[in-house]
Amino acid sequence: MSEPFSANAIGVTWLQDAYASAAESLARQLGLPCGQADSATCSLWLQVGEHGLSLQASGPDAPGAVRVDFVEGAMAHRRQFGGGAGQMVAKAVGLRGVIRPSVLDATAGLGRDAFVLAALGCQVTLIERQPVIAALLDDGLQRARAAGGEVAEIAARMQLIHADAIEAMGAWQGQIPQVVHLDPMFPHRDKSALVKKEMRLFRPLAGDDLDAPALLAAALQLASHRVAVKRPRKASAIEGVLPSAQLNGQSSRYDIYGKKKLEA
Repeated sequence: MSEPFSANAIGVTWLQDAYASAAESLARQLGLPCGQADSATCSLWLQVGEHGLSLQASGPDAPGAVRVDFVEGAMAHRRQFGGGAGQMVAKAVGLRGVIRPSVLDATAGLGRDAFVLAALGCQVTLIERQPVIAALLDDGLQRARAAGGEVAEIAARMQLIHADAIEAMGAWQGQIPQVVHLDPMFPHRDKSALVKKEMRLFRPLAGDDLDAPALLAAALQLASHRVAVKRPRKASAIEGVLPSAQLNGQSSRYDIYGKKKLEA
């Protein structure tokens, strides 16, 4: 299980004076210090500004800020040119023809896979247990809903829950998801600058998911039809039940745990 972040390691600040009050409110909500960014005070800063919420490391060699943006940039490009239902995540959860299963993304992170599935027509519930990452994701979803048009329609199919996924799945009270999607934190070997930047920021917050076997067990107990687990291509399967199928990509793969055939 990931270690809780230290209140001394992260703070909340504002990029424009008009957002000082919003920053103070967020800091109270998260139980974090609030003030002007200073590397001697905190090593990570949640920044509130006109373009939403972002996470920035302090120090001279710090990578750029990370924020969740479903409206423009990489996610807009992926929405338009990413390959539709031919994408690996879509195949992994069982999209084909008119079949659009309900999906629980129990390790939501920045919500990219969930957004792809919602863009393809799935109703997606997202769970994120790390409070700072959940705040970034919630901010991105709010801005997407406010943007109007197609992006707002996609975001309307996404519901975020801030909770521990194992506990939430064990005490599930809502509609049973047909598919549970898991992407546990793992020592990524992807060399892209974006992944390296995000991992440098998020690894101190989230750590590795050492409770992945319990996470998989809870997912298998809850899902009505299948569980899809994203893994680095050469990594071993999560300890426990063996997958019934695998879907391989260039740098990652999906281990599929089938329970029942998805039908229209």
